[in-house]
This record gives sequence, structure tokens and C-alpha cells, in this order.
Amino acid sequence: MSNETWAAAKRGISNDISAHNYKAWIEPLTFGSMGAGTLHLVSPTDFIGKWVVQNFSDVILRHVTANGEPATRVTCAAQSTDAILPVTTAAPRKSRTESALDKRFTFESFVVGKSNELAHAAARRVASGDSVSFNPLFLHGGVGLGKTHLMQAIAWELSQNSPETRVMFLSAEQFMYRFVQALRERNTMDFKHLFRTVDVLLVDDVQFIAGKDSTQEEFFHTFNALVDQGKQVVISADRSPAQISDLEERITSRLQSGLVVDLHPADYELRLGVLQNRVEMFMDRHPDFRIADGVLEFLAARISTSIRVLEGAVTRLFAYADLIGKEVSLEQAQDALSDLLRESDRKLTIDEIMKKTCEHYNLRMSDMTSSRRSRSVARPRQMAMYLSKKLTPRSYPEIGRKFGGKDHTTVLYAVRKIEELIAAEPQIAEDAELLQRKLES
Repeated sequence: MSNETWAAAKRGISNDISAHNYKAWIEPLTFGSMGAGTLHLVSPTDFIGKWVVQNFSDVILRHVTANGEPATRVTCAAQSTDAILPVTTAAPRKSRTESALDKRFTFESFVVGKSNELAHAAARRVASGDSVSFNPLFLHGGVGLGKTHLMQAIAWELSQNSPETRVMFLSAEQFMYRFVQALRERNTMDFKHLFRTVDVLLVDDVQFIAGKDSTQEEFFHTFNALVDQGKQVVISADRSPAQISDLEERITSRLQSGLVVDLHPADYELRLGVLQNRVEMFMDRHPDFRIADGVLEFLAARISTSIRVLEGAVTRLFAYADLIGKEVSLEQAQDALSDLLRESDRKLTIDEIMKKTCEHYNLRMSDMTSSRRSRSVARPRQMAMYLSKKLTPRSYPEIGRKFGGKDHTTVLYAVRKIEELIAAEPQIAEDAELLQRKLES
């Protein structure tokens, strides 16, 4: 086998994996030698060598064999070491630390509405490769609102339009796994080199590292090193930095130093837009598919939990349409999605309102039922009473009982007080609107 044969194999491999994975893991490899059915490759670091053997040996063997060299094993060692890591032709262990990019998650498939337009614009700016005035970009919001979609869209855009840019996308859990693995193998220098030489680092669900001291420490130093070099960092979480408990104050402060964007629950117009977009995509591949007028409007009005649930509903309708072989009527859609519709009809409880209000104001549930009168506790308690009256059918006495046996006049006063403050204080109005959106989603 020659360098030319390896180059031909690499070209084939590049067609089987994403541009990001190819650039990060395969491109740095050079041909070492070939003998007794074993292909010996050379990698820049031990970490990369081990990762390649564990996760890409199968695709490497397939393309090397296709180019006339029937290999049965792959080894990959750094230039500075003689260590050999053999692997057989059996399928490699499934990756636990690499987030493969989903080809569906592009900017073209992302539907923009009022609730996510700022997040979309910020992600687009990062993906353009132009100079960005904010670093990091921190995206936060509930499940299924599009955070991961936007982060993967950034990675796809950069990998397609700027292949020379080193991009890494992974979850915080995967970051932690890699770090623990590096500690166990006493190979932290390779870990630091890998993460601190990228141009764009995207870390999903960063709330996962909260409370994990050593991982937080390493994340903090990685974050600082990249930002100090002018490299872009994009972070996502299910809540804002200040609301992530057990996250070190210095990390919280650093995360808040850039642009923090909240993805709100989708409104009716955005939900309808998502449904229409997904149906159009499906009909491009299946032009015979038909859905009756009014079905999408009905689903957009009834399913308000998340974009992900909406997309799941459309997928199920496609399967249903394929089985019945005719247009999907409103009645058939209701039948096919009966469980999702029942879940969407679930009634909001006062306990849920109290819990969400406590999370928003960083209080304990016991504060909701206590007799403490300090403003830091009394005002959130009044907010929870106001929302309980607005979002549930419960009476003033029923709400009072849930709040530790308060008199109905106390609840009435709280509701009127919050109504006055909403009209007079923008911060109170914003808190009420945000909490209501979260509860209704």
C-alpha cells in the first residue's frame, strides 16, 4: 500500500462521514505502513489515534479494502510513541462522546417566528464566519424549542462554507466523559490540545456540568482560553446562566458576559409555520400525500407543548396517510393523534405554578406557603397567586388553601396588586409574561 492508495481511501471516507468529522479526525492522519492485513496510521496525538480506532476503524477498513488493500485491522499511533491500538473488523464501539450532526438540522429547515427570531439572527451571524461582537452566544429555553437545531445549523454552515474552520459540537455530558477519560488515561495534555485549538466550540446542555467541580474547572479554563484567543463559543442550556443551580459563580459571570438569548415557547403562528414546513418537505418526496383543509390549523391550536412534539405529530400523520392510502381528514387526524391531544389537554395545577415561580425567583417551595412578609418572598408568592387565578379555574378560597391556608382576601389582594404592578413596572410585567409562557408550554 502507498500514500496514493491511502489518499484515495480518504476521499471515499470523506463521502461517508460529515465534513466536520472528516476534518477533525481523518484529515490529520498519515499513512504509516501496511503488513499482514494490518494498516498502521500515524496521528498527531494519542487521543486522536485512540478515538479514530474506536470510532472510525470500520469505515477506514471498508475504503482501504475497496482500493485494493484487503485490511482486517487498523492501528493508529502518535508520532512520538510506539503504542499500537489494534482493532478487528468487528463494528467499533458506539461513540459516547461525539455528537454526530443531524442533516435535518440546518438553517433552511428552521422556521423563524417572534419567539426565536433573535436566537436565529445571532446563530446566523456566528455561522457567517464574520467578526462577531458577542462571545459567547448563550441560547436557553425549554425542551424542543430549537436550541440544538440552531447549534447544529451553525456547525453545518461553517463546515460547508468554511471547511478550513475547525468546529467542534458536543454535549456537556460528552465533554465531561472525555475529560474523565483523559484523567483516567493520564492524557490531559491531548485533551487540552484538542479543545483549545478549535475555532468554534459548541456545547449543548451545559447545565449538565453543574455540581461537577473538576469538569467545571476544566470547562472554565477551556472557555477562557478560547475566548482569549478570539475563538467563538456557543453554549445552550435549559435555563439562563443565573438560574442554573450549583454552577460556579465565575462560570455564571463568564457565560453572562456575551449575548444571552431566551427561546420562548412557540406561539400559534410559529407552530402553524412549522407544521406547514414539515408537510411541504414531506410532499416533495411523496407528492401523492394529501391532508384535509383545517387539520394543520387544528393541530397548531391544540398542541402547544413544543416544536418537537409538533414534528412528531406530523411524522405520525405521514405514516397514517401511507397506511390508509388517501387524504387525511380532521377526524382521522384526531384518531391518529389522540394520545398527544389528550396530553395537550392536561390541566395546569397550582402546584406546578408554585414550582415554576420558585424556579424563576430562586426560592424554595416552602416559601410559597410560609408567612414571611419580606418583599423577596412576598412578591413572588403574590405572582404565583395571580397566575393561579388567571391560569386555573380555582376559586380564591381554593388558591388560599394551597398557599398555606391563606384567607381568600389575601389572594384577592395579591391578584390586584400584581395587576397594578404589571401596568406600572416593566420588570413585573416581563416576569408575568415569561412565567405564563413557560407554564402554558
